[in-house]
Amino acid sequence: MGAEIERDAYMKLVGTEIGVSEWHLIDQKRIDAFADATEDWQFIHVDPARAARETPFGTTIAHGFLTASMLSVFSYEALPKIKGATMGVNYGFDRLRFISPVKAGSRVRGRFMLSEATLRKPNELLSRTSVNIEIEGEKRSALVADWLGLIYFEQ
Repeated sequence: MGAEIERDAYMKLVGTEIGVSEWHLIDQKRIDAFADATEDWQFIHVDPARAARETPFGTTIAHGFLTASMLSVFSYEALPKIKGATMGVNYGFDRLRFISPVKAGSRVRGRFMLSEATLRKPNELLSRTSVNIEIEGEKRSALVADWLGLIYFEQ
């Protein structure tokens, strides 16, 4: 997890990179588990032999939503903890784009830049984070997004 900082110090980080996560393996086991959880068994995700024969990827690829779901673990690893915060809530995305497929066996990580930090109420902070999911060894990102979060503080 990132370092613990004061709320005012966090707000002053707008416009800067605030964290980079560890690398995480996206293997076939994880892809299959996600397919089972979401009931999305499209062959490009779960049939390595067919994907090798019939797709330009040469192997299976992760679901785009699997890639997006990794943002949670990336954020826990990379983002600073704000003193006095009691919880954070995923508020959604203003923009999310899947740029490149994540092939089975690839490693990915999240890179975060704080774009906005606005107090909506004395105990509620809206954060907008520009996120980039990188694929190890690839020039193009897997995903880019503007991620919104609400951070709540003790009253």
